[in-house]
Amino acid sequence: MNSSQTMYDLIGGDTQVRAIVETFYPKVQQHPLLAPLFPPDIKPVMEKQHQFLTQLLGGPALYSERHGHPMMRARHLAFPIDQSRADAWLACMHETLTELGLNDDIRRMLMERLAGMAYHFMNR
Repeated sequence: MNSSQTMYDLIGGDTQVRAIVETFYPKVQQHPLLAPLFPPDIKPVMEKQHQFLTQLLGGPALYSERHGHPMMRARHLAFPIDQSRADAWLACMHETLTELGLNDDIRRMLMERLAGMAYHFMNR
C-alpha cells in the first residue's frame, strides 16, 4: 500500500464494499446469536453499513454526510453485545472477506481494524 492509496482503493472501491455488505448480511441473518439483533427488513441496516464501511476504509464520508458523526459505540449500546456476539460478527465478516477473495494481507489488516471495533462495542 503506498501513501496515496486507501484501504477503500485497495479492496476495489464501492463495488467491493457493496459486495462485502451483500455477502455479509445473509450470514448475519442466519447466525443464531446475531439474527435476533436485526430487524426483518435489513435493507436500511445494509445501506448504513455500506456508508460506514466506505467512510471507515477511506472512501467518501457517506455515513457522516447522511447521519452525522458515527458515534458507533453509542449507536450500539441498545443491543446486547457480549464477546460471543462480537466473535460471531467477526467470524461472519472473515468468512465474507475470504469468500470474496480479498488478498490475505488486506484481509488481515481489515479484520484487525474491525476486531478492535467489535470488541469496543461490547456492553455485556
